[in-house]
Amino acid sequence: MLTRIDHVGIACRNLAEKVSFYESAFGLTVVAREVVEQHGVREAMLHVADAPAGSSYIQLLEPTGPDTPVGRFIERHGEGIHHIGYGVADIQDALDALGVAGVRLIDKRPRHGSMGAAVAFLHPSGMGGVLTELVQAKAP
Repeated sequence: MLTRIDHVGIACRNLAEKVSFYESAFGLTVVAREVVEQHGVREAMLHVADAPAGSSYIQLLEPTGPDTPVGRFIERHGEGIHHIGYGVADIQDALDALGVAGVRLIDKRPRHGSMGAAVAFLHPSGMGGVLTELVQAKAP
């Protein structure tokens, strides 16, 4: 079902500062920037590596306000890893299989994600405390 680690989502207070850090410290390149009003975030996707199953990224997330999911996360936990995203070939098949297996789904249907991907979240309570995102990359 899982094809790769698609990205690690990192919550930050200042997107510009964190982008600069990841570019200078690791030599990463920003491949996409987006404001996702639905999730209340400004984000930058930094390319890490290519693999046969697809690329992997660091996703930096800055809340657009304190009363957003990432804003509340930072208030409770500070900056740091917010979620992990795994690549899947068919997101609806993956959601259906996980639902049947009893995994608690946040999203029963995919929604729009970064770089045109289809995404869905799994609840941390069923994932060892880790907010988990499934990602079906946009077809080339």
